[in-house]
Formats: sequence, C-alpha cells, structure tokens
Amino acid sequence: MLTALTLALIVLIAVVDILSPPDIHLGPLLIVAPALTASFAGPRATAAVAALAFAALTVIGAVRDSLTSANIETQLSAQLIVSVLIVGLRVLRERHERELARVRSVSEAAQRVLLRPLPERIGPLHLASVYLAAEAEAQVGGDLYAAARTATGTRLLVGDVRGKGLSSLGDAALLLGAFRAAAHLHAELPDLAAYLDGSVSWDLAQLAEQSRRDRRDRRERRERQGLQALSALPLPSPEEPPEESGEAGESFITAVLLDIPDDGSPVRLIDCGHPPPLLLRAGGITTLAAHHPSPPLGLGELAPARYEAETFPFRPGDRLLIYTDGVIEARDAQRRFYPLTERVTAWRSERPTALLQSLRRDLLAHVGGRLDDDAAMVVVERLP
Repeated sequence: MLTALTLALIVLIAVVDILSPPDIHLGPLLIVAPALTASFAGPRATAAVAALAFAALTVIGAVRDSLTSANIETQLSAQLIVSVLIVGLRVLRERHERELARVRSVSEAAQRVLLRPLPERIGPLHLASVYLAAEAEAQVGGDLYAAARTATGTRLLVGDVRGKGLSSLGDAALLLGAFRAAAHLHAELPDLAAYLDGSVSWDLAQLAEQSRRDRRDRRERRERQGLQALSALPLPSPEEPPEESGEAGESFITAVLLDIPDDGSPVRLIDCGHPPPLLLRAGGITTLAAHHPSPPLGLGELAPARYEAETFPFRPGDRLLIYTDGVIEARDAQRRFYPLTERVTAWRSERPTALLQSLRRDLLAHVGGRLDDDAAMVVVERLP
C-alpha cells in the first residue's frame, strides 16, 4: 500500500511538472519518493523507487527541455547522488536492524535460562510476574525472582543486585543458582538465608581477589616497561580503579525470602535489606515491614549470627505483592516517586496477571515509557 502511494507520487509530480509553466520546476521533488520508501521498505525496494524517480525526471527533461541543458543535467546529477546516499543509508540501517535482532535473541535466550518464568500455578498458589529492564536492548538485568517447591510448601525469592542492566547478570545468576540448588535442602528458612549469604559473599570475595591480582599484574607490567611514574599517579584511570575503591568489594544483593506452607499456616519471611512486600486484602493493604531486618546478601561480616524469620497470616483470597526498588523509585517528569501503595489500591481485588498488567501500564505511563532502573514485580495469591 505504501509503495503504491510512492509510485502514485512519482506519477503525480511528473504530470504536474510537465503541465506547469516553463518557469516552474517540480522535478527535484521526486527525491521525496525514495526517501519515503526507505522509511518502510528495504534497500532493494528503495533502489527500485529511486530508479523510477530518476527515470521520471529524465522524461520530464525530455518533454520540457533538452536533456543536454545545464538545468536538467544538474537536476539529474543531484537526483542520482542523493538517491545513492539514501540507498546506502538504508543498507546501513538494515544491517543495524539485523544486529539488533541478534542481540535481542541472545538477550531473550539469556532471560529464559537465567530468569525462568514463574509457573502460573504452584501448589495452592497462583503466581504472576513481570520484569522491566532499564537498558533498552536488554530483556533481563539485576533484578531476579524464583520459586521452588519443598515437601511442605513453596519458597520464593525476589532480589535486586546492586547496579542495573547486563553488568549485574553474573551476581543474579549466582544467587538464582544457589537458591534453586538449596531451597529444598534446608528445612528452616534462616538456614537457607545463611547459605545464600555465604554463597554470595564467597563469590564476591573471589571477584575482589581476582580484581586485586589483575591490578597487581598490570602494575608490574608497567614497571617492567619503565613506567613507574605513571603507576604512581594518584588519579585512577578507567582501566584500573584504585584498590581501596574496588567495585567487587561494594557489591551486594537485597532480597526477600518467603516460605509459604501448603497447609495454610502462617507464612515465614526474611527481609535482607529489600523493600517490604504488600499484603492485599479486601479490607485494605498491609505493608509487611520486618521488625528484625537483615543486611543485604553478600555483606557476610554484617550478617547476624542467626537470621530471624517473621510470620504473618496468608489466608485464601489474599494476594502478596513483592517488588524491587526500581518500582517505588521510578520518577515522573516532575521527579516524583511512583506511589505504589496508592496506585495498587484500585486493583487489589484483581487476579495476579491482571493486577500486574495494570501496574505495568501505570508504571510506564508514570515514567514516560522509560525506566532508570530495572524493575520486577511478583504477585502471589493463595487459592481457596
């Protein structure tokens, strides 16, 4: 349809130009046809339309004037040069689109492997989740969630790695792997939390040690090359951050761990520096703020000797909304934070999937379509 319109445009410009007075020249407008075609068609179609436009300009010159006149020769030369540029730019755009498609396919594959979709039904629970990555070309970043069945119920993990986007994938993968491997092995939730903190702390310590070794090796290479003066400069370079401010030593993961028994007994919760979940009921919304919060995972030296699990009732029909700080820290054009508790009130009686769809649309509308940080939300409903 759009191609037919560009062809009709070529015919229209040519006819009007031929019928116009001698001092009016509309032929240069023919370049609009290949320019429009490049916006919706590929290089071949663009080149074909450009050739037709060039032919139409030749016909105009032959009918109205001599093809050897300076005016027609200039118009034909300009038409040819601009057409070649348009086709060349369309080729580059198509190459970029192919590369982007490959990046997206890799990102989607990583998401399927790393952040597996939560099952819609697990035990007596109905689950729904949504993930919004901050980086435009990414489908997954530093936020994470996972569910695992045990002999007596379901365990949930929702976390947020320090940082955002693809740079935080490694820490997210580590925690998810540790949770999936150990969720059904530890009978008590505090033991599971201690195991996850130990796993994250050990890995971050290894990264810090490797970073120190890499910096030492680079410094020794420079010294061997006679660049001692450069290594003594106090200002850090992008390639070598100073040891005392190593990024690996500053990493951590905030997380919420939940143990939801199948028999309807109270739910156990451990909050490791994460935003508190919201309990949605017909009578209102309750913020499940931990009375004994724990530090984020990965800060092993700050972890308590024994994690404390807090309990709360979770009755049939109740819904639990767990989210990351990318949701509540999202800002609109006036730099106002997203009022999650206020907004979710209108949809607290909806089923999990519909509830998250409403929240997703509202959150993106609040920020104008683009988040500054990764955001994840999980809704859990206990079925009758």
